Amino acid sequence: MINYLKLYISLLCFAIIGFFYLPANAYVLQGPHILELMAGKYGKAKTLLVSQRQILYNNGSETKTVELDETLRYVFPEEFRSDIRSENIKRLHVISKGQALTVIDGKITATSESIFDHYKDIILYRCRELLQHQLDLLGIDVSIVSFGRFHDKTAYVLGAQYPDESVSQLWIDKDTFRPFRLIITKESGTDHKDSIELRYDKWRHIKNAWYPIRIEYYQNDILMREIIVDDIKTNLDFSKDLFDIKQLQSNYLQNSRVAPKQPESDGLSEINKIIEKFKKTYK
Repeated sequence: MINYLKLYISLLCFAIIGFFYLPANAYVLQGPHILELMAGKYGKAKTLLVSQRQILYNNGSETKTVELDETLRYVFPEEFRSDIRSENIKRLHVISKGQALTVIDGKITATSESIFDHYKDIILYRCRELLQHQLDLLGIDVSIVSFGRFHDKTAYVLGAQYPDESVSQLWIDKDTFRPFRLIITKESGTDHKDSIELRYDKWRHIKNAWYPIRIEYYQNDILMREIIVDDIKTNLDFSKDLFDIKQLQSNYLQNSRVAPKQPESDGLSEINKIIEKFKKTYK
């Protein structure tokens, strides 16, 4: 009887030790489940009106090159509009059910998105299926999930095995399930990759919605651009005409020469050139 008891205790000890030494990834939630939990943390607002400032910096220095006032309209989960109006430029950018349109100074300049437009993706697409599809377009494989740490935050890393930062990935806070880091990486030549990193900071609760008050763009750990939110209103009614891409195209087409739609990879490569082009556009 004593021998059986010793055997039982030994087996129990081995089981406990084996429990603690299982691979860490055995306890990581699946990617689609994490996205579902993340989407559920945004609140129940159906629309958002956001007033913000875009700031570009001169090659990572503290000297501002451009500062612009911008108004955003979100209609969840598939419609988005950005309006920039200043003395030097008027820019309209609309997303509606998978279509895109950009109008600058009354002329259609693009029917696709640039790398700078993708910051809104993880905020707009609050349906898990739509969000997963968009992340896939950005090169993020949500079937790959690991744990990571960044600035004392523990996170689920979707799309990469931590600490690999050479591929596109989304970081989601393990405790709050709010995204705080997005890395977009694309091939830009033989054995070379370009990447840009977005950081979402100071998430704030406004009535029935959560929104990041500060969004930063980094390249090689150098701050290139940031967005600072000044005001947010929820559940306002927006005219459907604001998001009607066919009607907008009809309104502006006669003054426009639209470049052919470029593959997404083109918009995410050669980041330095894109930044310089962006600066020239907003002079």
